[in-house]
Amino acid sequence: MTYNFDTFPERRGTDCAKWDYYLEEVLPMWVADMDFVSPPQISAALIERAQHGVFGYPLGTDGNPRELKELREVIQQRLAEQYKWQIKPEDLVFLPGVARGFNMACHMFAGQPGSVVVETPLYKPILEAPAHAGMERRDVTFRRDLAGEYHTDWDDFTAALQEGPSLFILCNPHNPLGRVFTQEELERRAEACLKAGVVICSDEIHCDLVYSGQQHIPIASLAPEIAANTITLMAPSKTFNIPGLQFSFAVVQNRDLRKRFIKAQQGLVGWINVMGLAAALVAYRDCQDWLNELLLYLEDNRDFLANIFRTELPLIEMSPVEGTYLAWLDCRKAFPQDADPYRHFLEQGRVAFNDGASFGKGGQGFVRLNFGCPRPMLEETLERMKKALLVTEL
Repeated sequence: MTYNFDTFPERRGTDCAKWDYYLEEVLPMWVADMDFVSPPQISAALIERAQHGVFGYPLGTDGNPRELKELREVIQQRLAEQYKWQIKPEDLVFLPGVARGFNMACHMFAGQPGSVVVETPLYKPILEAPAHAGMERRDVTFRRDLAGEYHTDWDDFTAALQEGPSLFILCNPHNPLGRVFTQEELERRAEACLKAGVVICSDEIHCDLVYSGQQHIPIASLAPEIAANTITLMAPSKTFNIPGLQFSFAVVQNRDLRKRFIKAQQGLVGWINVMGLAAALVAYRDCQDWLNELLLYLEDNRDFLANIFRTELPLIEMSPVEGTYLAWLDCRKAFPQDADPYRHFLEQGRVAFNDGASFGKGGQGFVRLNFGCPRPMLEETLERMKKALLVTEL
């Protein structure tokens, strides 16, 4: 391999949310931020941009195809090559983060009747977005089978759409479940939303992080009528480990919907990051080789993790991970019914996960583990988990 993903960068004391939030003795395995050095091409581009010495307001926030022409063309070409999805440069709206995007989608309907449908358990900021716009939220909870695989409750989903919602927020690949939804699953969602007159906002930030045997399908790529009803959110941030540079984009192919979406910024969504622009161009244009090797490393991490849980920690059940670098762990067999596995692993193992309860309905008794890290860090995590579980047996 050309790139060394076993190298561990020292991150403490760098104003790093992941590493500086907890005490020094705690191993952080929580927030979706990989512990790998980003591609060297990105670092070189940022150094070159910094040497210019002027950091003024950037272009590109209003879907004007003349602004940031090369970046728009690179993204357009990438979507065509990766997903056979044909878009126009003006379909792109640049944003300082995907979370701003799904909040803007909610604000499109602020002050109007209707609610927002989501599928839980789900990434906490999505759960919180409807309330930010003064809207109600309707939860549809996934069904989990005996193999730990998650499936949509179609009866509940259909019932939710019949209650007059305005918006459905899809997360694909799914955070925290790791599902990469099939074409049939996406078509069924899209057709139901079209029939009910419900706009789709699709958070696809992990679209580049899928594993062998899986293919990410942007829901808007399925048919022109679905594209006209969809706001798609993507970013290089998770893929190339540059979330702190605050750059993402929306694809909105319906011109009227795009105008409404941009208007929903309401003066609250700021400029895109000028360094993020430089990084995004280089990432999408020059860093596919790095990503290819990263995916091999992450897949090995996933398989290693699954094997340890199966053979050495059988009371912890790991759901199949088709995409993302996030493992969803069912701890209910390892703890009493009223126990808090997140708190127990933090206090007894000195390892920090995301608390499953924060992901809404269906998350109680689970934790989310980030395996986007060098293998030795993952091995240390598992040893700490084993020691913490011994405490529950005493």
